[in-house]
Amino acid sequence: MKTKNLILMSIALTGMFFMASCSKDDNAADPMATTDQTIAEYASGDLNFSILVQALAKADLVDVLNGSGNFTVFAPTNSAFNALFSTLGVTGIADLSAETLTPILLYHVLGTEKKASMITSGYYATLSPAEGNFASMNISVSGGVYIDKDTKVTIADVDVKNGVIHVIDKVLLPPSVVDIALDNSNFSILVQAVVKANLVETLSTAGPFTIFAPTNAAFEALFADLGVAGVADLTAEQLTPILLYHVVSGNVRSSDLSDGSVETLNGPIEISLMPSPSINGTTMIVATDVQATNGVVHVIDKVLLPAAR
Repeated sequence: MKTKNLILMSIALTGMFFMASCSKDDNAADPMATTDQTIAEYASGDLNFSILVQALAKADLVDVLNGSGNFTVFAPTNSAFNALFSTLGVTGIADLSAETLTPILLYHVLGTEKKASMITSGYYATLSPAEGNFASMNISVSGGVYIDKDTKVTIADVDVKNGVIHVIDKVLLPPSVVDIALDNSNFSILVQAVVKANLVETLSTAGPFTIFAPTNAAFEALFADLGVAGVADLTAEQLTPILLYHVVSGNVRSSDLSDGSVETLNGPIEISLMPSPSINGTTMIVATDVQATNGVVHVIDKVLLPAAR
């Protein structure tokens, strides 16, 4: 019931966006322009998207993507869906429920139009419901446009009546907090540490969790202070209490933070919002509200060390 309510909230907010948005310019200059068709209509007319069309129909999302508004849809091809089916061990859309498909499909949709020239590297809120909010996708613009690290935009800027379509070579799945780290090269050392401390399974559960995630630069500074070369020089027993000190129970977004003590899974940290958001007086919160399916990630510029006990 909770999942259904979140899905309905997502579609309701989508409808509000329809009402508030301006109509597209019917004289788009893009040579691939098909502004007389909606997103759903365009997909229905292209055999490369026949499985996507089946999925939209089963999830009852065709009317959403036929509606007026400006969307960005990252559209997986049939080959992308067939690869997903192989991974999941299913034969096709018939083996997946509408409840399973809906958050996956909405994860491919942004509520605003973003042509390739408008996309920069960073996190973008999708329409996929996650912990009362919307799941974030990580887009990297370097030698092409990549989503969640290894999904490539193969054809950009298919301009349609109610938005733009970018064709992708893999089906995207809404990320857990572990996936957020895996999908961003700036967290590669954090991933190594979580793996060595045997915390991957724990942080992949329902949670929810709030993760204050140190960047690679933050870990490298710690290694220099400790006089070690890297994660390989630290034991799981040393890493576990440090990593748990970065985890708070619950989905605590930046708007929920306030000055004072916050209990982590290994003791309290002190939050200060002024003059800039920081932890324990020295660690800056440099990015916030990267939403996952089982929690939220905030990026910090220094590894937090719990007090000796």
